[in-house]
Parts: sequence; C-alpha cells; structure tokens
Amino acid sequence: MAFNDRIFGILLIVLAVAYGWGASQFPEPFGGSESIGPDTFPTLLAVVLGLSSLYLIVRPDPDNAWPWSRTGVELIVAVIVLVLYAMLLEPLGFIISTTLAVGTLCWRMGAAPLRAYLVGAVAGVVVFLLFSFALDLALPLGLLSFLEVS
Repeated sequence: MAFNDRIFGILLIVLAVAYGWGASQFPEPFGGSESIGPDTFPTLLAVVLGLSSLYLIVRPDPDNAWPWSRTGVELIVAVIVLVLYAMLLEPLGFIISTTLAVGTLCWRMGAAPLRAYLVGAVAGVVVFLLFSFALDLALPLGLLSFLEVS
C-alpha cells in the first residue's frame, strides 16, 4: 500500500513548510544578522524534513501498513509528547522540558523510569550547555531562570 506513505509524505511536507515558515519569523538578533542565528537549526530541520517527505512521496514502500497495534499507540504517544514539549518549552524552560520529553520517550521505549529521566536530564543539561556556550545561542531557562548568569 504505497498510498499510506504518500499521504504521510504530504502531511510531512505541510509540516516542513509550516516549520520553515515559523523559523523564518524569528526576530533578527540584536546587532544584525549573523551567519548562525536562532533560525539556522530549525531551518535545517525543515529542509531535511521536506527532502525526506519528498522521498516518501516519490519512492513509497510498496509493502507497508499503518501500525494499528501497540506500535501505533506508541507513535501517537510520541507525537503527543513532542507537541507538549513544544508547548512547555517556554514556560518550563529547555532543561526541564527536555528532561520530561526525553525521559518519557525513553521510558515508553522500555527503560526503567529512573534511568529514563536521568538520561533526559543529562541530555537537557548537555544540549543546553552546548547551545549556550559553544554555539552562543540562548535557550529558555523557564523555571530555572534563577540560574541565569548576567
């Protein structure tokens, strides 16, 4: 049923365009445009998603079926977790949101809850530090804003 892949590819292209448009709406950083700004990473993701979607449309898997079993439920849970992650990123902050999202996804994939959320916390802190200090890109601290160094 190549039809399923094509439908999914079309939906993903719509998502890629919306995501790319959203990335283009970021305000220009103070001091003018930079080679790497807040829109760089989301724009790259939108391009990769768009190209992957085109591949699904042009060359669909001839023998696929929608996973209506436990796998389908887990996919729906993953989508819900990612939507909640996007909604909670500003109010909770990057580190807490990432801890919750990565921890939940790891737990749903079979990791013990403590280990899953520990991995989420380490991932959140490491990526936050990488973006803040190596790439000099600000991520929201949210509830942890008291840790902000002036």
